[in-house]
Parts: sequence; C-alpha cells; structure tokens
Amino acid sequence: MFSRVAVVKGERGLYPVYRALDLIEHQEVLEPWDTVLIKVNLLTSDTYETGITTDPIVVEAILNRVMDLGKRAVVVETEGGTTSPDTAVVETGMMEVIDRLGAEYVNMRKLPEKVTINVENPRAIDSFEVAKIATESAIISAASMKTLHHTVITMGLKNMFGMLTTRWKFSYHSHGMNEVIHDICKTLPPTLTVIDGFYGKEGHGAWRGNPVKMDAIIASSDPVAADATGARVIGIDPETVSHVRWLHESGVGEINDIEVVGDGIEAVHKKWDRGL
Repeated sequence: MFSRVAVVKGERGLYPVYRALDLIEHQEVLEPWDTVLIKVNLLTSDTYETGITTDPIVVEAILNRVMDLGKRAVVVETEGGTTSPDTAVVETGMMEVIDRLGAEYVNMRKLPEKVTINVENPRAIDSFEVAKIATESAIISAASMKTLHHTVITMGLKNMFGMLTTRWKFSYHSHGMNEVIHDICKTLPPTLTVIDGFYGKEGHGAWRGNPVKMDAIIASSDPVAADATGARVIGIDPETVSHVRWLHESGVGEINDIEVVGDGIEAVHKKWDRGL
C-alpha cells in the first residue's frame, strides 16, 4: 500500500499550504481528535527567511484548516535551542498570528502534567517524558527544511525531538540522535507532517549554513514518507538517513512505496550543498 505525500510548488503564502493539506485529506486524519497540537520549530528567534524556524504563514494556514474543523488548535514548543520559545514565538512573528486567529500557544515544559512514555524495543532510550496533552491530542509536525551533520536532514521526524519536556536536551546527543529520533517517533509519531520549504537551510549545522528559497510545501499523514520525500527534493537518498530508514523498518511509514501528488518532486528539486 502506497503512502500519499503532497508536494506543492508555490510562492510563500497561505494557498500552497492549503492545497497540500487538502491533497492529503487532512479532515479524515484529524477527525477523531478534539485538540490538535502544531509542533513548530523555534530553536532561535531567526525569522522565516533564514530557513531556521517555521514560517508563521505556514502555521497560519495550518491553524485555519484545523480551526475550520472545529478543533482546539494549540501551537507548542519547548526549550532546547539558543532562545526560549516564549521569546522566539514573539520575535519571529508567530505570536501575532496565534493571537489574531484566536488560537493558543503553550510551552510544554511549563505544563504541570507530564507523563513518561516507555519505548518498546528501543535503540537508545527506554523512556521519555512529554506533556500529558501530547498523549491526548493529534500532533502536526510543522517543521522547517534543513540539513544537519549528524542526522543528515532535520525535517518532520527530527522536529518531534522537541516534544520532550526536559530542559537539557543536549544530554540525549550522547545516545546518538538518529537512535533517539527513532525511539521518539516510533512511540509518539506525528499525526500529520507539514514541511515548510518556502525557505530551507542547507549546510552543516542547525545554525550554520545558507538559506535556500525552495517555494515548496510537503505534507503527509505518513511521517516517514514525508521526510523521505523531503530528502529526495534536496538530492539526498533517504536510505542514507538512518532514522528515516529505521522508522520504515519499524513499520512507522514508507520510504519507497509513496504516491506523490500535487506538483511532484521535480517541480521543486534542488540539490543542496550540505557543507561536507
């Protein structure tokens, strides 16, 4: 059975995101849930054109679609980068969107109710702690499109690392980040993935590198297929991305059996300089 992935080409705006979500029939996927968490990437206060953080206009489109379904929509993040997400959500312009639409923002580390989730047959970690709301809601991984030296790519799957509520996330690096991402996403996979490719960031590290104007949005209810397609869009074989390959092997999603809808990979393909 093939997993459907929407690849949409378009200038920065609401419409390409709407089109991508509608192509993957997001209504059916979100229907069982009352609350939808939109997990953004707010590692820093760098704005969208750097390719480092999730574009507020992508979040605006997601919020509109979620709220049109009558769902409670909550934009979420936790500490883990160089800037508190409470600062970054304001300085990137995302809080203006959240307030204007009447949605919510939550720093999950500050929520009093946390739960520990056990990992079955882990590669690295036996358990991890998340906010209780994460286990009771749909999760949309609204990820920026980047390359990173130790995980090759950082897209929808790597974005889920930010669901952990521990402040000192750097300690997990000693376990191997590909292994940790596998364990998190195998246990708590996102319901939907939306990869923000209006601007991406090529290069070696999370902050080092150059922005790339891609004019692309990728969306799927299969998180593995979404990232595998994102890798192909920037000229990377997803089989070489350990966490993507392992999650496919663990049955979380497809890496090759993918139906691409919309404009197709070739319409947005650019081979990135990974800075190797």
